Amino acid sequence: MIQNNRHKYSVSAMCDVLQLPRSTYYYEAKVKEANEDELEDLIRKIFYESRQNYGTRKIKIELKKRDWIVSRRRIGRIMNELGLVSKYTIAQFKPSKSSCNESEQANELNREFHQDQKLKVVVSDLTYVRVGQKWHYICVFVDLFNREIIGYSAGPRKDARLVYRAFSSIKGNLHDIELFHTDRGNEFKNKLIDEALETFQIKRSLSFKGSPYDNAVAEAMFKVIKTEFVYHAHFESQAQLNIELFDYVHWYNNIRIHGTLGYLSPIEYKSMNLKIAV
Repeated sequence: MIQNNRHKYSVSAMCDVLQLPRSTYYYEAKVKEANEDELEDLIRKIFYESRQNYGTRKIKIELKKRDWIVSRRRIGRIMNELGLVSKYTIAQFKPSKSSCNESEQANELNREFHQDQKLKVVVSDLTYVRVGQKWHYICVFVDLFNREIIGYSAGPRKDARLVYRAFSSIKGNLHDIELFHTDRGNEFKNKLIDEALETFQIKRSLSFKGSPYDNAVAEAMFKVIKTEFVYHAHFESQAQLNIELFDYVHWYNNIRIHGTLGYLSPIEYKSMNLKIAV
């Protein structure tokens, strides 16, 4: 009775009229709140009925309408456990602090982003992606000749191994690569990577410190990847990310048209220009 009339009268007033101690009322409400499984099901139901829009505040109000007295903190905890994230909640990436690569290596590329030979200059960079409730990372290698993604990798750690796996995935004659350009992230500074570049006689190039425009193509590439692939997807596992990244790269290289390539796909552009060269 008290619950059904809370929108009209205060709990204190109704308890006085019914000669019921307020402690008894709140105790009964607390006992009801203890059924965790039922509460989880109800929170999930309310969340999806709201088309995944409601956060803790509105879910608390809806629970109250159903005679459940639950704190926003508890609702938030349950939502986290169930993986329920409101569309109004944007997961914020917090970059880990890392020292800059202080190598004296010069910027050999010097913003010469238009190349007339395949694999002559390759650029690379990393970005982050949400997998479950954690951040994972994607590394891609891009051929400046036709903007093709020639190598890529994904994993839970932003380190040199991620870069090396992307390097190892490149198909073709690595001796054709003359220059490898990146920013000064420490993930690109590793003995294994240096040895690989030395083996294939690939020259190194680094952006100037604090100058993202020196790696503008890779930066633009990741803006596209974030917009078309990352932001509208939800990856439950690394395995799912790997499969969908493979599918996206195939579409990007073979089907997606690029304004800078005369509205051809990277593969079409390469095929056309190689025929002309012959």
